[in-house]
Amino acid sequence: MPVLISVLVLVGALCTLDLILTVGVVKRLREHGELLRSQATNGPRSSIQLGEQVGEFTAHTVDGEPVSRDMMTGETLVGFFTPNCGPCKELLPRFVEHARTMPGGRARVLATVVGEAEQIRPMIDELRAVAQVVTQARNEEAVGLAFEIMAFPTVLKVMPDTDGRVVVTSDSAHLSLPEVPVRVP
Repeated sequence: MPVLISVLVLVGALCTLDLILTVGVVKRLREHGELLRSQATNGPRSSIQLGEQVGEFTAHTVDGEPVSRDMMTGETLVGFFTPNCGPCKELLPRFVEHARTMPGGRARVLATVVGEAEQIRPMIDELRAVAQVVTQARNEEAVGLAFEIMAFPTVLKVMPDTDGRVVVTSDSAHLSLPEVPVRVP
């Protein structure tokens, strides 16, 4: 009989330990769930946000034209791409098509392609007709730093505000949807 009592006490202790560990795991899962929900709601930051000022930058396009923040005097479409990114390859044709419809044409579109020279050539060729194209190696990202780029692809619209500061007016340009002008009566 003492052996049976010992076995029952041991089983009870193991069940109690298992219950304590299960409660701890459930608590951690809830914490992780809340963290994931907050990230999904806010979204990971891929660049400067709506209303933030674009940083100073100076660069030259693949055609040798100078570009800088000060040259953005009207609404400008800005895109960042890299050849090793599947979503970049999917978005690029829509970006090009949207760039064709930008008022002001090529002067109002800036595309930055980041990567090694031999890999970025096809993207440059596709963008060159509709955008001012800047290339950057991964270690020299002047334009990327000005826009605080942390993910590819990133598409923004920028424009000077009433104080003349170039700010982000759209940080989620939907290139698959045509823009519909709003008519004010």
